[in-house]
Amino acid sequence: MVAAAHPLAVEAGLEILRAGGGALDAAVAVQMVLGLVEPQSSGIGGGAFLLHWSATERRLRGYDGRETAPAAARADRFLDAHGRPLAFAQARASGASVGVPGVLRMLELAHRRHGRLPWSRLFAPAIRLAEEGFAVSPRLFRALEREPSLRADPDAGALYYDAYGRPRAIGSRIANPTYAATLRRIARDGADAFYRGEIAADLVRAVQSRARPGDMTLDDLARYRALERAPVCFPYRSYRVCSMGPPAGGVAVLQILGILARTEFAQAAPNSPEAIHIFAEAARLAYADRERYLADPAFAPVPVAGLLDPAYLAARAQLIGPRSLGRAAPGAPRGAVPLAGAVEEARAATSHVSIVDTRGDAVSMTTSVESAFGAGIFVRGFFLNNQLTDFAFVPEADGVPVANRLEPGKRPRSAMSPTAVFDADGRLRAVLGSPGGPAIVHYVAQALVAILDWKLDAASAAALPRAGSRNGPTELESETVYELLAPALAARGHEVRLAAMTSGLHIVERAPGGWRGGADPRRDGVARGF
Repeated sequence: MVAAAHPLAVEAGLEILRAGGGALDAAVAVQMVLGLVEPQSSGIGGGAFLLHWSATERRLRGYDGRETAPAAARADRFLDAHGRPLAFAQARASGASVGVPGVLRMLELAHRRHGRLPWSRLFAPAIRLAEEGFAVSPRLFRALEREPSLRADPDAGALYYDAYGRPRAIGSRIANPTYAATLRRIARDGADAFYRGEIAADLVRAVQSRARPGDMTLDDLARYRALERAPVCFPYRSYRVCSMGPPAGGVAVLQILGILARTEFAQAAPNSPEAIHIFAEAARLAYADRERYLADPAFAPVPVAGLLDPAYLAARAQLIGPRSLGRAAPGAPRGAVPLAGAVEEARAATSHVSIVDTRGDAVSMTTSVESAFGAGIFVRGFFLNNQLTDFAFVPEADGVPVANRLEPGKRPRSAMSPTAVFDADGRLRAVLGSPGGPAIVHYVAQALVAILDWKLDAASAAALPRAGSRNGPTELESETVYELLAPALAARGHEVRLAAMTSGLHIVERAPGGWRGGADPRRDGVARGF
């Protein structure tokens, strides 16, 4: 079963599985196709987090392919001459926003450990599609409409827009032979073809030649390393839920669940005002801690054990009453050190892939270029990320360093939360994740609640209206039945905000006799198996 954000990417994954590949092999193929057909969301110019479950070893591993800041990076990168933070759009559309891409090194590392087919075989579907062309989807068309700056780039403009500067029509075919040529080199020579040599030189030249140039160098690319990280796990009901630890968002997902388990959430009717009230309050408490404490653990001491301590979560749960907290304060978990917090802006240009193969091995991978089309820098047939804007723009608050401040070699904090669920016997129950910027944390937590508490199937959980809080307004998905909950929540003291909720959940779960999948109807994805 493969669940991903575009039918062509799903078919590429299934092609690899039918050829004898494993879940990890299929994930490589899916990512290469997503970079072609969904370039606004992910690609080889970005980064990713990945969980891999080996059914034979009964072991879950985590892989960190998050971008890193260049060696020359300074904490004041996104401040103006007067020390004020730049507007996000100004910071994003520049070479200064580009982090050293990590997805290829991460996939290569994971493939060496879990791959069954040769690396070169995994690129064939994407190369074929890039040369033959693919149909423009409505979602890609809308994304191109919203990014007029791409028209000014000679290569991106010629590829994605017509002679009048209009996006290529829905259903028209786009071929990207330059991307195919890039993939051929990487397929033949491995990730080194990207991080060294001609491709690397072109990346550096593109970053350094912008009006606001970046300082990424050939040495930064050559030094990049993907990391294996132990997943963070926590019991919920009769299940064990595991996700990616810092700098990813899994700790906050587990905190939400841990707080919910210590409230009357289980007694509240599904989708009721009471259930959404408790869920939103648990989310705001988790986000308050995330803002203060979550960062790259190589640069800031992240008190993971303290944040997931059952006694600490019980104390946080006791803060939830009949009325909303409004804005929650961070707690004081065991092991915390004095650091300041910072909130990042919401961005939703990310994608998620969930795969289970015939042996029961599984992958949950969330992958991103940050904003739509990343930094808008198009090189060698793909876009470069703007992930450095995930760092705090202001490095200090009241003289105290911000945990997520920018530093050389550091990985920015992320909400990406690829997740795996295991039953009481240790069998894989589900793999899932979502795009959605900082809201990813409560998208994933709500999907887990829908599956584990409300007993929804994967497709229903992916389609469920979204609700939550990022420690600000309580957000309800507009134009859904959740709008009807607004008066009851307002009566409980919630500041309610109706908004489009750009989740993109892709779920594969165990079902009688096999697996079933769910794809978020808010995007172009599907779930298919054989």
